[in-house]
Amino acid sequence: MKFMKLGSKPDAFQSDGADVRYVVSDLATDVVVHVGQVKFYLHKFPLLSKSSKLQRLVLKAAEEVTDEVRIDDLPGGAKSFEICAKFCYGMVVTLSPHNVVAARCAAEYLEMTEDMEKGNLIFKIEVFINSSILRSWKDSIIVLQSTKALLPWSEELKVVGRCIDAIASKTSVDPANVTWSYSHNSKKGGTCAEIVESAGKPSIAPKDWWVEDLCELDVDLYKRVMVAVKSKGRMSPELIGEALKAYAVRWLPDSYDALVAEDYMRRNQCLVETIIWLLPSDKSSGCSCRFLLKLLKVAILVGGGEHVKEELIRRISFQLHKATVKDLLLPSTSPNDGTYDVRLVHNLVQRFVARTALSHNGGFIEKSDEKMIELNFEQESTLSVGELVDGYLSEVASDQDLSLSMFVELATAVPEVARPVHDNLYYAVDAYLKEHPDINKSEKKKICSLVDVKKLSTDASMHATQNDRLPLRLVVQVLFFQQLRAGSSKELALIDNGEQACTRPMEDQCDPCERRIPKHPNSLNKQVTSLSARESQHHRISEHRGGRNSFKDQIGGILLQSRSRRIFDKLWSSKGQGEHGGKGSETSGSSQSPPLSAKPAEVKPSPLPPLRNRRYSVS
Repeated sequence: MKFMKLGSKPDAFQSDGADVRYVVSDLATDVVVHVGQVKFYLHKFPLLSKSSKLQRLVLKAAEEVTDEVRIDDLPGGAKSFEICAKFCYGMVVTLSPHNVVAARCAAEYLEMTEDMEKGNLIFKIEVFINSSILRSWKDSIIVLQSTKALLPWSEELKVVGRCIDAIASKTSVDPANVTWSYSHNSKKGGTCAEIVESAGKPSIAPKDWWVEDLCELDVDLYKRVMVAVKSKGRMSPELIGEALKAYAVRWLPDSYDALVAEDYMRRNQCLVETIIWLLPSDKSSGCSCRFLLKLLKVAILVGGGEHVKEELIRRISFQLHKATVKDLLLPSTSPNDGTYDVRLVHNLVQRFVARTALSHNGGFIEKSDEKMIELNFEQESTLSVGELVDGYLSEVASDQDLSLSMFVELATAVPEVARPVHDNLYYAVDAYLKEHPDINKSEKKKICSLVDVKKLSTDASMHATQNDRLPLRLVVQVLFFQQLRAGSSKELALIDNGEQACTRPMEDQCDPCERRIPKHPNSLNKQVTSLSARESQHHRISEHRGGRNSFKDQIGGILLQSRSRRIFDKLWSSKGQGEHGGKGSETSGSSQSPPLSAKPAEVKPSPLPPLRNRRYSVS
């Protein structure tokens, strides 16, 4: 820290209580200067020789036959006036970054210019500011911080502007030329005792060496400094984003109560709006998605303007694939929408998908390696967003106030290519059904239609077959595709072992399970009917041979538990009833088992009953 001493005489100012200051001298004082609530008993001659303002005030007081002068609007108050008075007496005065701005403004108010005397106070202070203060990094910050209490004088004297320019210029200096003392704990270093330097090699400051020091500035001054830093054009967007993040961490409270406290609500709102206004112009870089989502959460809580939220939403949509489920748990501003703002997340997903679609539409024009890399990145980001949305749905499904329509809208906002596997979506649907047991059959059918059973893994399929919350029709579909998958796996194993040759073209051998899956519900009904006939025939043969194993215990080697057995019991227990003309068992979404012929070799399924006579049951 820089200092400057003025004058050579010893300090003769003394106090008589908190409100009286006087000069110890053989001569009696002849003027009383009131500065606020403090009285100064002084002599006219030293004061009038250096201050034009005091000359006029004393002359006016003499006309009114009084020796008292009142100054109520002196910048810096009694402390700054004492510095000026001591300078007039030639006493020792020490200027520092903490009091130099107050002394400069007071000297300007008292008109202590070169016209009154050469080497007057204004001239000496300007020399100190230009030659010492503005050349020092820390002193420039201290002086800039002190200017806020002295507005508008400090602004009119260009002290603020000069400090800002000096600070912005120093941030652009090559870090190799910066001498950093490591005087505070740094995230990239430690205390001074922990720094180990090789002999003869000075320590090199990191690129963000200036970030933490600027965090001490008030928000309005910080804004002006960062504008000046950005105008230099030498700072990367990532470094600007790092500085803004550090400032937000420094000033934004961690607790919800402190954030929305009435005394600090306006300050926090202004802080968030300033940080958003200072964000780098490049929307796809500079600030992490997590940081932007935190800013959005704060903006929602403190009541930020719509333009602020819109700017954040636009930026977040560029890198939504980098977010986490926890980051997306944004509070809802409407009590009717539940705890979390699912509508806002839906907006983010829509914007991301729209931007990705535009990128893909123009992506196949060129065949360059750069274009293909870009497309691969877009595909990976799309998959990440699909996984993110399914995880978010699982998290918010427990909200009792979350409407089914909002759940479905968010689930369908993700394109199909973003969900190669439907496990996470299935678990999200199951969580919603568990927390909302009162939804009707049509609503349950609507939300369950989101899940494609062909894209469920084996574990998810087994879970679905035991899930009493799912409609019976969906469980039947899961069981059917499990059987087809198991059969296809067995066929592929035979092909790999050379036990069975395949004469199909290579393209027809890919994903046989997918090709066996029926594409229409009627096809599923026909195959279930066929399976029923095969089971009846197999059961007759087993009874003839005295065996006890049924066809149900051998379908694809799948272990059917509890509800799965009950479902197949309903599907295939109609064998005896079919022979005696009884009614078939009741299933959800599948036809009744048809009556079978007495001859096993001539098994033919009967036509399905009319739709109006078919009964459905939703469990």
